[in-house]
Amino acid sequence: MSERIRGGAGGVASVTVPEAPRRLRPGDTVALVAPAGPVDPVRLERGGAVLEALGLRVVYGASVRAREGYLAGPDAERAADLQAAWCDPGVAAVICARGGYGVTRLLGLLDWDAMAAAGPKILLGSSDVTALHRAFADRLGLATLFGPMPACATISDPEGPEPVTFACLRQALFEGGTPAPITGDRVIVPGRAEGRLTGGNLALLAALCGTPYAMRGEGRIVLLEDVTEEPYRIDRMVTQLLQAGCLDGAAGIVLGSWVDCGDPLPVLAERLSPLGVPVLAGLPVGHGSPQLSMWLETNVAIVTESCPASGAFRDSDAAT
Repeated sequence: MSERIRGGAGGVASVTVPEAPRRLRPGDTVALVAPAGPVDPVRLERGGAVLEALGLRVVYGASVRAREGYLAGPDAERAADLQAAWCDPGVAAVICARGGYGVTRLLGLLDWDAMAAAGPKILLGSSDVTALHRAFADRLGLATLFGPMPACATISDPEGPEPVTFACLRQALFEGGTPAPITGDRVIVPGRAEGRLTGGNLALLAALCGTPYAMRGEGRIVLLEDVTEEPYRIDRMVTQLLQAGCLDGAAGIVLGSWVDCGDPLPVLAERLSPLGVPVLAGLPVGHGSPQLSMWLETNVAIVTESCPASGAFRDSDAAT
C-alpha cells in the first residue's frame, strides 16, 4: 500500500508502507548470526546470556564463531546462516552479533524470494549491518531495527549492558514497549519535519551508491552516523551521497554519533544545510555509549524546538 507524506520543502511524496514485524514476547526464539566480521566468543557468550535473561531462547548460526581473516567465515557460509535463520519459522528475530566488514558481499548470495516467503520478523543490527537494513527495506519491504549488537561493548562488557542502551533496546524489541523520544543536542538547521526513517552508517550508504540498494531519501528523514572517520572522509562520503542524488527531496536529517571522528559537525553543516531541511545533531545512535535503538522504515518526526527525533513502531496489525 502507498501513503503520501510531506517533505521538508512542502512537497509531497508517495511511498510504499513497509510491513512491520511482530515484536518479541518472552519465550520467543532469536537467532544470532555473524554476517560481517569475526566475533569475540567471550562477548558472544555474554551477549547471548543477556538475551536469555530477557526470557528469550537463543540459538546460534552454524558458523557464528568462524573466522577467515577479517570475516566471520566464507561468504557462502555467512549468507547461509543468515538465510537459514530468517527462513526458520520458529525464529522470531535475527540478531547480528557484530558489524565490521563483509555484509555487502552477501547481498547477491541471498535467495530473496525464499526470504520474502518466510514472512516478516525482526532484524537487529547496526554499523556494517546498514547494508542489510537497506536490502531488507528494498527487497522485503520491512521495517528493521538499527541498534546495539550482543557481541559489542554496550551489551557484552564484563560489568553488564550499558543501562540506557539496554533499556531502550528492550522497549524497542518487546511488545508493549514504548521507547522515549531520542533527543539531539545541537540544531544545525531549525524546523519541523516528518517522514519515514532511512539511512544508517555513512560509509555503508556511500558504498551502496550505484548499487540496487542505494538509499533514496525523498520524503524521508535520513539518519547518518559513523566511527573512526576523519572529517575530510566524511566530507567525501556526504558529497558522494549528494552527487548520487541519495539526499534529493529528503524531509530532514538526523545525525547520530561520530566516535573518534574529530569534529565533523562543521563540514556536515556546510554540506547538509543547503538542502534547506531541518538538521538535528547529537543523537546517541550508531556507535559509542549509550547506543540507542531506532526502527528504520517507520514514521519519525523532528521538532527542533525541543530537539527530539522520535520514532513510532507499528506492529503488523497497525501497518495499513
